[in-house]
Amino acid sequence: MVTDGSYQAFFLISTKGVIVVDCPPTIGHSMLYAIGNITSIPITHLLYSHSHADHIGGAWIFGKDVKTIAHADTALHLSLTPDPTRPPPKITFEKDYNLCVGNQTLELSYKGENHITGNIFIFAPIQKVLILIDVVFPGWTPFANLGETKSLPGFINAHDQILEYDFDHYIGGHLGRSGNRTDVLVQQEYVHDLFTNCQAAINLSATDDPVFGAAAINDPVSEKNPGNMWAVFKNYLDTLAEECANRTNEKWLGRLAAADVFQFENAGLVIESLRIDYSVLGPFVTS
Repeated sequence: MVTDGSYQAFFLISTKGVIVVDCPPTIGHSMLYAIGNITSIPITHLLYSHSHADHIGGAWIFGKDVKTIAHADTALHLSLTPDPTRPPPKITFEKDYNLCVGNQTLELSYKGENHITGNIFIFAPIQKVLILIDVVFPGWTPFANLGETKSLPGFINAHDQILEYDFDHYIGGHLGRSGNRTDVLVQQEYVHDLFTNCQAAINLSATDDPVFGAAAINDPVSEKNPGNMWAVFKNYLDTLAEECANRTNEKWLGRLAAADVFQFENAGLVIESLRIDYSVLGPFVTS
């Protein structure tokens, strides 16, 4: 693993070539330096974990001869936003792909949308290293909006999918250290608490609670902003997210690093997903 303390990448040396997984632009040429310090074997393959530029925006430094591999959805994302720093992958797959180079193997698998469509599981079975980017953040609470996830149901389910692997080391793509099974279980517990607290906040808003009931939240804003439903509803969502964040921080401050930094944004994503993905609508239901 190569890290600058904020981002992470990975390379695996075989008898026939070096396989690289991701190249964040913040690491950039340091990847070439790190590989060159260890081996003179040429770099033959570059895997894209997914399409986001903050993880593969340095891909261009490996040149045109390297075989680039990604999920088909990653190729689609890249075709919609052409970018010379992220060359289109030369090889794509839909579900599973085993990459065997010399004496090394990486097992690539797509299990559905989590952080984004096309985000793949990358497993080194001999070394027992599992890579899944932007899902688990070992030792820390996730970045804003649970790592900018596009699918909360997929993000939650990914924790169980991770735990199906027999791994000793987990690389999540961010911050300074790799993780292990305990880190995955801890974040799974955190996400469960966040989900439960947000659900409780929405349900409370469907009552006549003097503070968190929908009337108590919405009426003062509606009176000052007549006809402005966006103002009323934004205040409603923000109030619930703040309540959920405060409840969650009671347990997680001091247990996961920087729990307070993005808690409001994480709660906001869960509140909205509960409404539109899980049909937890609080006062906004047909009776």
